[in-house]
Amino acid sequence: MGNPTRWETETGPEHSQWYIDRFRRLAADGADLAGEARLLDAMVAPGSRILDAGCGTGRVGAALAARGHAVVGVDADPALVEAARADHPGPRWLVADLAELDLTAAGEPEPFDAAVLAGNVLAFVAPGTEREVLRRVAAHLRPDGVLAVGFGTDRGYPLTGFDADAVAAGLRLEHRFATWDLRPWRDDADFAVTVLRRPAD
Repeated sequence: MGNPTRWETETGPEHSQWYIDRFRRLAADGADLAGEARLLDAMVAPGSRILDAGCGTGRVGAALAARGHAVVGVDADPALVEAARADHPGPRWLVADLAELDLTAAGEPEPFDAAVLAGNVLAFVAPGTEREVLRRVAAHLRPDGVLAVGFGTDRGYPLTGFDADAVAAGLRLEHRFATWDLRPWRDDADFAVTVLRRPAD
């Protein structure tokens, strides 16, 4: 893999296990962990092919698979991917750096109808690779495919930079909300959910 991600450099060695345990506890307690999946499910046709980019422990991809979609999840952290495989059999879970994403080489040559970057993924990629991550994910979408991205606006990645990176990656902004359950966008929101599309022409 290339440059270390912020997930590696800004957290301790025990962080991955803490994260795994946290989401297992939340699931056991019946917490609603499927908000991102509900939004994606509403935007695509039944049985769509969806890329869960930065899948973590697999909660979003698993919820999409439960709704009948064909899911491939990718994360740079092997511990998180192993947890996804253990807790959510069905989708294909792969270890890969999003800034170097090449799923054809991993045996997944078919384009995706949609992709999702949830859970502050862009705030945890290697510094300066955000544009390349968006470009690589966009390259895996079919023409007219959609990408939903969510991250905190206080995470050091300004929306002006994100919007410029999205355009440079060949994506078109369609919608922006303040939450995954579609609360209206406002300039002082502490979270942004953006729906992008790869143009068909």
